[in-house]
Amino acid sequence: MNIRIGNGYDIHQLVTGRPLILGGVELEHSLGLLGHSDADVLTHAIMDALLGALSLGDIGHYFPPSDPQWAGADSQVLLKNVAELIYSRGWQVGNIDAVVVAERPKLKPYLAQMRDRLAATLGVTGDQISIKATTNEKLGPVGREEGIAAYAVALLQRR
Repeated sequence: MNIRIGNGYDIHQLVTGRPLILGGVELEHSLGLLGHSDADVLTHAIMDALLGALSLGDIGHYFPPSDPQWAGADSQVLLKNVAELIYSRGWQVGNIDAVVVAERPKLKPYLAQMRDRLAATLGVTGDQISIKATTNEKLGPVGREEGIAAYAVALLQRR
C-alpha cells in the first residue's frame, strides 16, 4: 500500500490568562485555550491525523498530559517530533486538510500564516496544507464560545 489516510480531532476550553495559539500562530484575542501544552487544537488535530494514518495511536501516547516535561510545550515542537516519526518509517505528507471551528476571533486574516508555519514545521510546501475556518452557528460549547475545535485529515505517501 502506497498511501494511508488518518483523521484527527481536538477541542480545548477558552479561558482568560492564556494566549490563543492556532497552527503555531498567536492570535489577538481576549481568551486563550486551556491545556497542558500550548493547547493548539489545530496542530493537535493534525498530529492525531498523521499518527492515525500509520496506526500509531494518538498524541496522548507520545506527549501525555501527566508528564511535566510537556507542560507549556510549543505544539510545533511536538509536530516536528511526530513528523520525524512518520518520515523515519518511510512516509511523507501528501496533503493535510483541516477545519478550525470557532465563533471568535475571525480566523481568515491568520489562515495563510498558519498554513505557512505548519508547512515549515513539516518540511512541505504551503499548497500541501489546507486550513479552513467556520463557526458552529452559536450551537454547542463552541457556539457559546466556551472552546475551539479542529478537525484534520492527512494523506501520507510512501517515500
